[in-house]
Amino acid sequence: MAFIEYLQDDEIPEADHVPDRDNILRIHGVHSRTMRLHFDLYRELMYGPGPLSRMQREMIAVVVSAANGCHY
Repeated sequence: MAFIEYLQDDEIPEADHVPDRDNILRIHGVHSRTMRLHFDLYRELMYGPGPLSRMQREMIAVVVSAANGCHY
């Protein structure tokens, strides 16, 4: 859990809302433009065209999270 307070949805400009309420994204609400950019980057990396399958991308994300000691 983050130590930075999350903003309420009505405190974030409508243009910066994302269709995901993941805590990692919500933490960016304090600077809402970065929340939109983070979400767009994630979608491109995980779903955009490229040589890796979706499953391979997820496996890499799991290994990196484990190496970083992430509990997510």
